[in-house]
Amino acid sequence: MPKSAYIHIPFCKSKCKYCSFVSFCKLEFIESYISALKKEILGNYKGEKLKTLYFGGGTPSLIKAELAEEILDLFNLDSDCEITLELNPDDASFDYLKALKDIGINRISIGSQTFDDNILELIGRRHNSGNILKAVDLVKQAGVSNISLDLIYGLPTQTLESIKADLVQFLSLNIQHISTYGLKIEPESFWGKNPPRVPDDDIQADMYEMINKTLEDNAFFRYEISNFAKKGYESRHNLAYWNNDEYYGFGAAAHGYINGIRFSNLCAIEEYIQTPLIKAYLHELTAQEKLEEEIFLGFRKREGINVSLINYKYGINFQNKYKEILNKYSDYIEKTPEGYALNLKGLLISNVILADFIELQ
Repeated sequence: MPKSAYIHIPFCKSKCKYCSFVSFCKLEFIESYISALKKEILGNYKGEKLKTLYFGGGTPSLIKAELAEEILDLFNLDSDCEITLELNPDDASFDYLKALKDIGINRISIGSQTFDDNILELIGRRHNSGNILKAVDLVKQAGVSNISLDLIYGLPTQTLESIKADLVQFLSLNIQHISTYGLKIEPESFWGKNPPRVPDDDIQADMYEMINKTLEDNAFFRYEISNFAKKGYESRHNLAYWNNDEYYGFGAAAHGYINGIRFSNLCAIEEYIQTPLIKAYLHELTAQEKLEEEIFLGFRKREGINVSLINYKYGINFQNKYKEILNKYSDYIEKTPEGYALNLKGLLISNVILADFIELQ
């Protein structure tokens, strides 16, 4: 039974050069899109009490607080529901953030990326470092005490020294959560068609290791490959993904997982607005696919996978089935009280390791 919902708001004032997400610079469609979104929710949501709800994008902070409230009113939300909205720093104002707080938004994720103004301009962001600082202050003034910031590493011209400077800024802000992403250039992005020069893999690995050590030395615990939080501030919504829980996905290009079926919605915004109940993709997972996803997602978490739970759910003996892989990567996979987890060296080559699990038949 799904206890989480993702709401995709696919609008941006401009497109960042690295971005491959489904988003559109067609702000004139916002109200008709929200109408279609509400139709989709009413046609698919079964009334389960939700523990997390996440407005992602795109740029969710482009929608008015009253439109967000209209969406929230369609759901049965737990009294302790974690409700997150992604915010672009230059969209922050006290009145807007206070309105979000008043309708129930209790977690704000700020798309900061870096504090280096030259790099922000280079990658096509609309904000500068001053906007980030102001946004964090305004979120606090509005009464939201669960704040996450994003850091991208591996960007053009970025160095270990500039990452170190970013971390100093992040740690000065008294925030609760930091998401770190290694730059990945997708073919459909601007940079996919016009590749920039970026730090090589070894330097990016050094950046990740420095980020990991610096944050963990300063009370930010890495609970998932890309995510660090102070105690008690882990993103419950993102953990629902890594725990392989079922969840709703609403909006153009949104993905969901319900009753063992993975699905995605239509991507073209005009098409979605016309037919919001039509799915672009539906796939019922086989038992083997469910097992592989449990392993793939579980290894992303710091705590790793629970072998007893996997054995019970899928009727296997994990140690026997994957003995060769566990031996092959013994320097990268560690035994835990509940099962196995990737160590820091393993995280750096996680795609290689996990591919072996996924491809095993």
